[in-house]
Amino acid sequence: MSAGNVTTERRGHVLLMGLDRAAKRNAFDLAMYHALAAAYGELERDGELRCGLLFAHGDHFTAGLDLVAWAPYFQSGQYPPLPAGAVDPLGLEESNRVAKPVVMAVQGICLTLGIELLLASDVRVAASDTRFAQIEIKRGIYPVGGATVRFIQEAGWGNAMRYLLTGDEFDAAEAYRIGLIQQVVEPGRQLEAALQIAESIAAQAPLGVYASLKSARLARARGEPAALARLLPDLAPLMGSEDVQEGLQSFIERRPAAFKGR
Repeated sequence: MSAGNVTTERRGHVLLMGLDRAAKRNAFDLAMYHALAAAYGELERDGELRCGLLFAHGDHFTAGLDLVAWAPYFQSGQYPPLPAGAVDPLGLEESNRVAKPVVMAVQGICLTLGIELLLASDVRVAASDTRFAQIEIKRGIYPVGGATVRFIQEAGWGNAMRYLLTGDEFDAAEAYRIGLIQQVVEPGRQLEAALQIAESIAAQAPLGVYASLKSARLARARGEPAALARLLPDLAPLMGSEDVQEGLQSFIERRPAAFKGR
């Protein structure tokens, strides 16, 4: 059985991260989880990278966790430790969550951890043939990668409970209806569509993008008053940036802005 891997490729300011264990339907063993965390760490640290794009090689996004490999850690009540410099792709702790946007493209089967990776990302595209299911309860456990919190936030209580408590499968049209994904495309076009979104994000002023993401996350985690209180204080440092001057000048000159992230 081959160990899981994650490919990385730079497209301008976008880092493409590809799950690469297609022979096992991209089931997450520890090697692939660590490789993905390392890729997120690269995205976080590299100033030239402005957006991540997570996708999967092969016919399926992921069959979920390779539970046999993960069981000892779950029995001890902890996640496996991450390598130095890695960033948790699930972002379960704010102190170790990527501060840059992540777009996702999914196809085929997308189970358990796959849904939780979607919920931890920011914009999601699915092929019309994608099949989703949060099936932990069929294995005697429950989701511990964020679904019990974030699924409710994205889809609402009733929609989330419909699938968290039954483990039933649902299709891309239903995922779109409940807000889990933002775009449905023909099979084979999901990566192209997701890359268009990622490149559009990467073309904007990076400091403004990161501040927008930080503000939205603060509102979700700590409520509207906390986020509203930080709007002007967090804007003030941006006003002296080169990107703000470039944004104003490009408006005056009626040309696309060339942002540098400083």
